[in-house]
Amino acid sequence: MTFELGPALLFCPADRPERYEKAAARADAVLLDLEDAVRPDDRPAARRALAEQRLDPDRVVVRINPAGTDDHQRDLEVVRGSAYRQIMLAKTENAADLDALADLEIIALCETARGVTYASEIAAHTAVIALMWGAEDLVASLGGTSSRGPDGSYRAVASYARSRVLLAAGAEGKAAIDTVHLDIADLDGLEAEARDAAASGFAATACIHPSQVATVRRAYQPSPDDVAFARAVLLQAEGEHGVFAFHGLMVDEPVLRHARRTLARGA
Repeated sequence: MTFELGPALLFCPADRPERYEKAAARADAVLLDLEDAVRPDDRPAARRALAEQRLDPDRVVVRINPAGTDDHQRDLEVVRGSAYRQIMLAKTENAADLDALADLEIIALCETARGVTYASEIAAHTAVIALMWGAEDLVASLGGTSSRGPDGSYRAVASYARSRVLLAAGAEGKAAIDTVHLDIADLDGLEAEARDAAASGFAATACIHPSQVATVRRAYQPSPDDVAFARAVLLQAEGEHGVFAFHGLMVDEPVLRHARRTLARGA
């Protein structure tokens, strides 16, 4: 099982079925949300709506409620009765939570202090296809009040969690998904974070509004200059043996791997 979605994943509240098809059409995949985006009293109706809709299951992920909750079991009943097989488990905190979900493809959402701490064990689970992290729930689990400082950048603990989840996923050969950018109007900030995510190794970024999708897609595309450099350095490498200099840069195998990845992202 591999993660093949992205780079722009769009959350859609599961209690708003009139938005399902629009969200699926706008993004690379739609995340139908049965958790935070839906009030507890509205979740039965959301589950009924999800069961009645027919979207392409290859481009749908259903976010279900955390393990150990009544909603979790009810969510699973609906998913297993549908064609959808990719789920996002909210507030994943240990690998044991995943054993009962092994018939599904899991994106484990590490968004609490415990979940980030055990990210490596979670990533190693055979049913996991990707990890995602969440800033706001993480800070709330620590008793904090904001994931960002006055300048809008992440606080140190949030930056650590982001890196920790990315490294845990990468160590197991799994994909990592960057979290949402809550300031919908701040497309410049979103683009900067998404460009950093792509350069750092994230496979996708989650969006909370359709207006963010184009920005994320653009950020994950390498620039023309990056593509030109990648092609040139790989062409030069064909006539070299071992390490060589190119435009003042020492080029070895890691640099060539970066270049190949740049071309793959631009394909």
